[in-house]
Amino acid sequence: MTAETTSSVRAELVEAFSNPSASSRRTDGNLLDVKDLTVSFSGKPVVHGINFSINAGERVALVGESGSGKTVTALSLLRLVMNAELSGSAVFAADGSLDLLKIPEQQLRGIRGQDIAMIFQEPMTALNPLFTVGDQITEILELKRPLNTALAGVLPAYAAVKLIASTGIADPERCAKSYPHQLSGGQRQRAMIAMALACQPKLLLADEPTTALDVSLRLQILELLADLQKQNGMAVLLITHDLNLVRKFADRIIVMENGQIVEQGAVEAVFANAQHAYTRKLMDSKPVRDVVEVGEICSKNSAMQATNLRASYPTPIPGFKGWFKKGEFVAVKGASFDIPPGQTLGVIGESGSGKSTLALAALGLLPFSGDLQVSSQNWGRSKTHDKALRKHVQVVFQDPFSSLSPRMTVGELVGEGLLVHAPELNAELRQTKVLAALAEVGLTESQFAGLLNRYPHEFSGGQRQRLAIARALIVEPQLLVLDEPTSALDVTIQKQVLQLLQRLQRERGLSYLLITHDVDVIRAMAHSVLVMREGEIVESGSVQQIMASPQHAYTSLLVNAGV
Repeated sequence: MTAETTSSVRAELVEAFSNPSASSRRTDGNLLDVKDLTVSFSGKPVVHGINFSINAGERVALVGESGSGKTVTALSLLRLVMNAELSGSAVFAADGSLDLLKIPEQQLRGIRGQDIAMIFQEPMTALNPLFTVGDQITEILELKRPLNTALAGVLPAYAAVKLIASTGIADPERCAKSYPHQLSGGQRQRAMIAMALACQPKLLLADEPTTALDVSLRLQILELLADLQKQNGMAVLLITHDLNLVRKFADRIIVMENGQIVEQGAVEAVFANAQHAYTRKLMDSKPVRDVVEVGEICSKNSAMQATNLRASYPTPIPGFKGWFKKGEFVAVKGASFDIPPGQTLGVIGESGSGKSTLALAALGLLPFSGDLQVSSQNWGRSKTHDKALRKHVQVVFQDPFSSLSPRMTVGELVGEGLLVHAPELNAELRQTKVLAALAEVGLTESQFAGLLNRYPHEFSGGQRQRLAIARALIVEPQLLVLDEPTSALDVTIQKQVLQLLQRLQRERGLSYLLITHDVDVIRAMAHSVLVMREGEIVESGSVQQIMASPQHAYTSLLVNAGV
């Protein structure tokens, strides 16, 4: 292919991806009309005869908690749910009137990715780890947009870069040559969007596209989707449980509970006057502040105090020098803070800001330099010395399903700390303490028969997080490190867990080091706040000061993104 031909092809490609084709532009009428959709597994319905429609160019939000049926509904439209029994109809009107539930599989394959595309919730598992991002986008273009031999190899590769660039990634050429693990969470999600938009679909199904992202990235992704939706005239079905995002993005909202649609209508109308109790429950699930304020706390010795805390990771040095020494990536650069008894220090920042590394150092799980004290005693001096102090500092991780061993029973999990820190207790006393700790977090034998002999997978996400809290509390710590303790939970469950933590703090005088990117959680829980960016504390102060009058531009960005 000559340089002139290549230049012509690229010019045509720029035009194709800058302006939507006529078939992709908005048209009047229903694009998708779903009637009496029922989804069953082994004869048991999980979605019960629901009805809804999506107009061409419309942005619709499908809202509900985990288990409400919203994701199963979206996947069923493309028949992507294995072993599902489907009935009803889903008429797609883009190219005639096709019932997606009844057309042959081969015909549906032509629609998947071409006319209806999907963005999955977790891009790290949705993207193939063995191929570069560019190759995965190129594959879609080659399958869905067959090219003649003269153009093959030039157009798809360039198109992949063009698509990645359209999502706002600063270095699209590098991104196209990168594997998924080499990109950040936001970059992977943008790559997924580029892949979904490769064929300029008429309907985009976005399944929780922002759940795993920082609060500022969530808004960026939503703004990106809104811009691309306007450019291409496509309709978007946004599946989410985040009502804050729904208010900012959607034209219309559909609320699901237990496989049924309980309410739907224009976003403004539903938010102004929700008719169903479940909708009102979701809207009332914003975290509420219920803590003992600083003036009411009699502070004595600090629960934890840090001065010039520094933590780093070794990195390889390219070339000959790397044979003899390692480089260094400094993740926390001279952090200083003080956590008084009964108070919460909130640490906010985006992914890569260093807040999780700060938590690991505070737990004594990562080497650090500087001065760190627990209950006025130096932390990190030796294993023997730290063991006596370790019972005073416990942790609740982000994902209880991965932090609780699936091979241990509830009794073994919660009581494990007593074997280390209270070895003098016999089995009967340990069991008594385990039951008391479980009851304190709201889990009892009367609710769950054989509670101590159950395994983590037998509980819901919120119940598993309660198990993790009980496991931390049983050794009677003074400080809990809470690493994103509610980010994996639905809004109503999140509120319940936060209320539990607030109650425990009031009753036990616990101190919390709270790591989060959720500004609403900070407002509800924190007494003081550290704002971290690229390993540095860019601003600190009381929660009232930081939330009402942030001084640093980065803090303002985080606070405004959470409004």
